[in-house]
Amino acid sequence: MYFIVLFTLAFLSTCCFVKNDDDQDHCDLFRQWLESSTVSTELGKRGFHRELTTTVELRPNVLHDISVLLLYRWPNGVYVDPYQLASLSAHNDWQILLDSSIDLEVPAHKTLGFLSYVYLSNAGSTSSLLKATIPVHGRYHEPSLAGETFTTVHIKPPDMLLRTGKCLDRLESYAVVDAPCTVSNSSMCPWVKINRQQEEGIIIFQVPVGDGSVVMPVCVGTLLVTIVCCVALSKYMLKYQII
Repeated sequence: MYFIVLFTLAFLSTCCFVKNDDDQDHCDLFRQWLESSTVSTELGKRGFHRELTTTVELRPNVLHDISVLLLYRWPNGVYVDPYQLASLSAHNDWQILLDSSIDLEVPAHKTLGFLSYVYLSNAGSTSSLLKATIPVHGRYHEPSLAGETFTTVHIKPPDMLLRTGKCLDRLESYAVVDAPCTVSNSSMCPWVKINRQQEEGIIIFQVPVGDGSVVMPVCVGTLLVTIVCCVALSKYMLKYQII
């Protein structure tokens, strides 16, 4: 009887130590991810309609039980089209959640910035690189009174957040933020923000704008042309008795 009890206790203690070792290895690797993983952004195309490509490099390797989230803080000078994103979702290995509705027609000075959460998928991936390419569109801006033809919109690089079911109690030195657990936005979860190795530069988006200095001449010219056309059309109708 004593032999059976001792054997059971020894077995349970062995399992406990193995589990603790596995958890420690997992947390050590998770900490390496936080310290070494990098995020880079690049803006492609020209004009009002651009593409922002974000590349995440996972170091030292991919952990399939860890979720990866990119948090974008968009300025009021740009927007993303929810309908376009929905049409492209079938071809993407990432999902996006917007924190508010997007009005596609409102000019920049009459709207506010917004947040988006991009959930990257590393399930079954053998590569340490994950990418998300988001179509971004410039909003119409107020005409420039200084005669400038372009205005500059600054887009901050996204924050990279990681989540795991373990280790939060062992990461006191890292910033933890609350964000939706999944793209369904049904509940909030704690996410750990990675430490950037170096401060990444702001993305510059050049948007064409109108020339506000010619507003008055254009309005006066348009009014004169309209009056002349109305007079000419009225004379034509009277001459040929068109009613």
